[in-house]
Order: sequence, then C-alpha cells, then structure tokens
Amino acid sequence: MAISFTVLVLLIGVALLFDFLNGLHDAANSIATIVSTRVLAPHYAVVWAAFFNFIAFLFFGLHVAQTVGTGIIDAGIIDAQVIFGALMGAIVWNLVTWGLGIPSSSSHALIGGLIGAGTAKAGSAAVVLAGVAKTAGAIVMSPMMGLFLAMLIVLAIAWIFARFTPSAVDGIFRKLQLVSAAMYSLGHGGNDAQKTMGIITVLLYSQGVLTGEFHVPLWVVLACQAAMALGTMLGGWRIVHTMGSKITRLTPVQGFCAETAGAITLFGATALGVPVSTTHTITGAIVGVGASRRLSAVRWNIAGRIVVAWVVTLPASALIAAMVYWMTQLLG
Repeated sequence: MAISFTVLVLLIGVALLFDFLNGLHDAANSIATIVSTRVLAPHYAVVWAAFFNFIAFLFFGLHVAQTVGTGIIDAGIIDAQVIFGALMGAIVWNLVTWGLGIPSSSSHALIGGLIGAGTAKAGSAAVVLAGVAKTAGAIVMSPMMGLFLAMLIVLAIAWIFARFTPSAVDGIFRKLQLVSAAMYSLGHGGNDAQKTMGIITVLLYSQGVLTGEFHVPLWVVLACQAAMALGTMLGGWRIVHTMGSKITRLTPVQGFCAETAGAITLFGATALGVPVSTTHTITGAIVGVGASRRLSAVRWNIAGRIVVAWVVTLPASALIAAMVYWMTQLLG
C-alpha cells in the first residue's frame, strides 16, 4: 500500500532516530576502554569515536545493508507498517536497556523487530531462514571470536614486550590505544549504520521510490552515518561504566587488545555482510583480556546478566514490534 510523501519522510525520520539511538546506546562499545584507562577524557573520546563512525562508509562495501534489507524477511511483504513496527520494537527495547544500563544489542533488537513485524503480517513464511540463521550464528560467534582474538593478542604482546618495563609498556599503549579505538569505531560505524541503511532502502523500494537492483543511495548512506555519529557524540555513560569497569578493570595495553580484537572481528563480519552485534563483540573481547590475567579478574555475575539480556533481546523486540504492527492495523 502506497503512503504519502509526508508519511514516508516521517518513517525515514524514525529510522534515523533508531540510528541515532544506536550510536547513543553503543557509544560505550567504542569508548568504554579508552575512557576507563584514562587515555582520553570522555568528551574527547566521543568526538574521536564519532569521527571514525562517520567516515566508515569510505572503507566498507554495503553488504550488511543488503542483508538487512533483503535477507531477514521477504522483501515482498515489506510495507510502511512493517517498517514502523520493526523500528519501534528496536527503539523501545533500546530505550529500556539504555535506561537500565544494560549493554544489549541494538543490531539484534532491529533484527528481532523485523522478524516480529514481518511474522505479524505474513506468518512464519515471511522469515528468510538463511539470513536469520547467519545472524543467529553471529550471536554466538562474534563474542567468541572477540574473546579468542583478545587472548591471542594479549599473549603476543606479553611475548614481544617481555623485556620492557611496565611504565614503558604503559606509555607505548596509551598512544596505540588511540589507533585501536579508531579502528573499532570504524568497524562499529561500518557494520551498525548499514543496518539502518538497509531499512530505509527497502522502504524506498516498497514505495516505488527506488527500482531495479538493490542499491543504497548516497544520501541514505550519509544520513545514516551522520545520525549514528551524532548519537555517539552524546554518549551512553551508564553503559560506559558497565563496559569499562564493571566487567573487569583494564590497563591501556588490555584496552588496546580488546579494541583490536573487536575491530578485526567487525571488519571480517562487515566484509562478509553479516550484521553482527558490536556490543557482543567488544564484551567478548573485554572478557578475553580479563580472563587472560586470571579467571577471577572477570566479574562473571555482571557478564552473566549481559548474556541474559542478549538472549532476551530478539524475542522481546520481536514481540514489541508485532504488537506495534497489530496496533497500526487496528488504527488504520
């Protein structure tokens, strides 16, 4: 069903609001380690992260946008009500977890929202099983990869810098952590902003604004990167505290290891078109650097509560999205 131009603009605005909230919610992923190690003050850290969030489109293809736009639910059943339901499911869940200071996944909230709204309209046949399976696999693989790579990098650095004094190592990695934070912010902007690009683009196709082979217009790319960067600028301080200090205490070298491991994981996932969770990835990496010292260095009760939030995110956002879709049908 075609919608008016005004409604289309409002829906794009809601999508960009989700992208802004994604940046706000996930700012902690980019800056938690660099703030907790006191390499950068918070207000400088968010500017650093926001800049690299914005320019990420210069470094990556748009494979993740295509996966979200066409690989989660059947593009043929997408209409304005489905998009609105999906976005509201993700936004409401993001606001709940942000208010509670829980680093849940904005990405999986959006995926859950798409599944919930799409299923509410067309039943389970609307779900593209291959795309959902790929995303579900990433729920497990991305934190495990972050954890494994972080431990590997910690071991490599311990061997390379074995003859250096602790103060010398600290000084070196205070500088290198600026690079690792920039790399992680690139990975965050490259993977997460593309999810909103996919939503807006498939909406434009559903309304006949775009035709032909799936492609993302440049103005959509720039708008999504800017919205995410602006959200990152405002930061998510409650989640920064959880990520940066509650899971484990970090030094600059450990912050470098966590960010580098997270960045490598995100770069690989974005190249493959897999919409992974940046939250899952950096949490796994932080746990990895903590566990590399000793298992007791990790506050496993905090990590356990975060894992519970991960498990609940998909069904919770799907349920909210389905309810919003049904409400739009009743009101329409």
